Amino acid sequence: MPTMQSDLTEQAKKLSIPDRILLVEEIWDTIAEENEAFELTEAQKQELDRRLESARTNPTQGRTWEEIKAEFINSR
Repeated sequence: MPTMQSDLTEQAKKLSIPDRILLVEEIWDTIAEENEAFELTEAQKQELDRRLESARTNPTQGRTWEEIKAEFINSR
């Protein structure tokens, strides 16, 4: 691993777990903003469509990402 990556990794390890989670979310958001960064397979697209339809037809089922994240952070 190049030195810069090692340095960044070591700096990230010094953060609290909730702060590391937020950092990963921010990094992922920057990747997702660049649509060309990755392409979904047809199976992945179909699964996302299935989940969206399930969420539309059963809006009271499941939990939001914010709920799950808060539960995880509060469990630490």
